[in-house]
Amino acid sequence: MMRPARVLFPLLLLPVLLTGCGADQSGGAAADSGDLDAAARGWGVAPELVYVTKVSGYTVFQQSVGAYDDEFVAAYRSEKGATKFGLFVGRGTLTAESCPKQPLGEVSDKPVTCERDGDAWYRKAGGSHEYAVPDGGVVIHLIADVDKVDRAVLRKAAEAAHRPDDAELAALLPTTDGADS
Repeated sequence: MMRPARVLFPLLLLPVLLTGCGADQSGGAAADSGDLDAAARGWGVAPELVYVTKVSGYTVFQQSVGAYDDEFVAAYRSEKGATKFGLFVGRGTLTAESCPKQPLGEVSDKPVTCERDGDAWYRKAGGSHEYAVPDGGVVIHLIADVDKVDRAVLRKAAEAAHRPDDAELAALLPTTDGADS
């Protein structure tokens, strides 16, 4: 089980998943812990790993939300569908010493560069880049292809990463309108 393949595998599936629609997200209080616990159980992840972000022009795909190994995963795409980035949340830490030693996405054969940017790390290897945000025993990774999503978008996504409120949690869940896709 190699982290590099594990991290970008869901992103590689995005063209298949792009049949879904995004949902509007609104700010507010954190989601009810019972609702969050139930949703996390349904995805097969620990509730403390469930995070969302908000970047103008991007929406989350409900079909991409879930678990991949021990991480929470959600993919965001641009409203025009041309670009996408992934949000991955797993347990761990990131320090100046460990940052360049941890692989970035599927790029395991390239050196990882790390640059401190506020409370986050901007990391780059090969054609991938990410912002990694340590937060109380978890690390939130916002990752994309360098030539498709610029650093400013990833930085905004990192700055906006947070625990979901009720509306945001609802936007992550599959709709139950009975319609077949």
